[in-house]
Amino acid sequence: MSRERGPDPQPQEPDPPSRSKDQQSGPVGEPRWLTSEERAAWLAVVGMIARLPAALDAQLRREAGISLFEYMVMAVLSEQPDWSMQMSQIARDASASLSRLSHNARRLEQQGYLERTRCPGPGRRTNATLTQAGYEKVAQAAPGHVAAVRHLLIDLVTSEQLGSVRAVAQAVLAQIDSAHACAGEG
Repeated sequence: MSRERGPDPQPQEPDPPSRSKDQQSGPVGEPRWLTSEERAAWLAVVGMIARLPAALDAQLRREAGISLFEYMVMAVLSEQPDWSMQMSQIARDASASLSRLSHNARRLEQQGYLERTRCPGPGRRTNATLTQAGYEKVAQAAPGHVAAVRHLLIDLVTSEQLGSVRAVAQAVLAQIDSAHACAGEG
């Protein structure tokens, strides 16, 4: 004789792949938990965004005596026709705060790699200009840096995957910029 059981008090519902992202939420107010596939992707991204800059920074410090951020600042300036740019634009291009940029610009200035000058007119605008020594430093560091970027990322993926990496990064950056703009941080 068999007995019928009542319903399981806490049924486990698998994450069906057919549901759209919007349908994966539970009752109102409940978090939209990550699926196992989403969690694996998220953890891979977190690992990459933590370890890739650290590896590139270590390579530049070892081979050129500068940090990744210092390299990025000098590289941004070296791409300008007059090697000069407003500090606020450099901060945007280097994905950094103006405060962090100012601190690093002071150090680069002390090393003779750049000069800062106040922009004429109202406000506290400042231009940074790469010096000849700064240009030579970034030019000397560039081959090793590019080799490391190729070794750690570019040469590991197909051109299609690289396009996807770029598209994902641009979408995430646009979302972050939008969130900062909405919060009045832009």
